[in-house]
Amino acid sequence: MTLTRFRTEGVALALAILVIDQLAKFIVAGPLALSSRMQIEITPFFNLTWAENRGVSMGFLTAETETARWMLVVLTGIIATIVLLWMFKERARGDILALGMILGGALGNIIDRARLGYVVDYADLHFGAFRPFMIFNIADAAITIGVLLLLARVLIIGDKAAKSEGPKSGVQHGGPSADATAAKTENYDA
Repeated sequence: MTLTRFRTEGVALALAILVIDQLAKFIVAGPLALSSRMQIEITPFFNLTWAENRGVSMGFLTAETETARWMLVVLTGIIATIVLLWMFKERARGDILALGMILGGALGNIIDRARLGYVVDYADLHFGAFRPFMIFNIADAAITIGVLLLLARVLIIGDKAAKSEGPKSGVQHGGPSADATAAKTENYDA
């Protein structure tokens, strides 16, 4: 498979996440009218709960003014652009797909913030009073999973890749490379 195909898959995944995220938000805001009902119990441990997130991840950097809102749109737009550029530079298929997840999620939340002034959150996973996560949406889940996949790659696979590449810059096991040793030998023979 070529790098072009990997990158196409990454962009396709980003677009799929964006569409699914926006469709889910449309359904909870429109047909389900979650904003007026506030909560719908789906199972004993999962509810649809309306939340308007005016901040970024987990409510940090809350944007209460129009200026702050647009600053967050610009900031997250810059981050999404960096992720896109990284995705086109990346060579590993797994990393490209993880970056596609992050990009799709970021775009979904940017659209909400630009259009509504807040991000629509609705997924409420809980076990009694214990909530392992804040209320989230598909975009948030995609971003989180993408970041975790990149971290796993760096922590697990990245270490193995560095070991298999071997030493760099002509130094092996604390001594000169075979080429450097051969060059010195040739100078002494002359």
